[in-house]
Amino acid sequence: MEYIDLSYEIENNMAVYPGDEEVSIEFTKKYDNDGYTYSVLKSGMHVGTHIDSPMHLTDSSKYISEYPLENFIGEGVIIDVRGKELITLEKEYEDLLNEKEIVILFTGYEKYYGTNDYYENHPIISEELVDLFIEKKIRMVGFDMPSPDKYPFNIHKKLLNNRIFILENLCNLERLVGGEDFKVIAFPLKIKGEGSMVRAVAIK
Repeated sequence: MEYIDLSYEIENNMAVYPGDEEVSIEFTKKYDNDGYTYSVLKSGMHVGTHIDSPMHLTDSSKYISEYPLENFIGEGVIIDVRGKELITLEKEYEDLLNEKEIVILFTGYEKYYGTNDYYENHPIISEELVDLFIEKKIRMVGFDMPSPDKYPFNIHKKLLNNRIFILENLCNLERLVGGEDFKVIAFPLKIKGEGSMVRAVAIK
């Protein structure tokens, strides 16, 4: 059994979505002086590897902590979409996807993480592909880019209105390519919020 970390580390000065609050981790107590170590984290919920829940961009009032845990674990399927600016529906996807799976889109955009290009020029997901996700009743879609779309975020809204969770800013996806079965686990914090940082892991 192999565990593959799909998550970015949370740290000071890390990349955040343009306009979001910067991450701050301050060690307010230190062992040498205080006899123990204690740190304070200030951050938005959408930094690093994280999940968007329906409350983020719909009129849902349900916190991410209120969803059953089974929404955040499942059999994974990876689709290699490297080189595509628009991630479109392909006929073979119809047989590839199954109900309750977690779909991972490998765009290769991880290599731009932390740059303006990562946030400004990432690929986007087509509405036709989202329609297939809805038809197949997948649990979640994840990818190595910051968003499935750009303003006015209609793809976000369509996914979330159909209770398909969005797992953003994944890394190490090249280790999932090759045909081996794998499971994805991406549990959010038990927090009353519209999203959550996660430690996303693939097990194969």
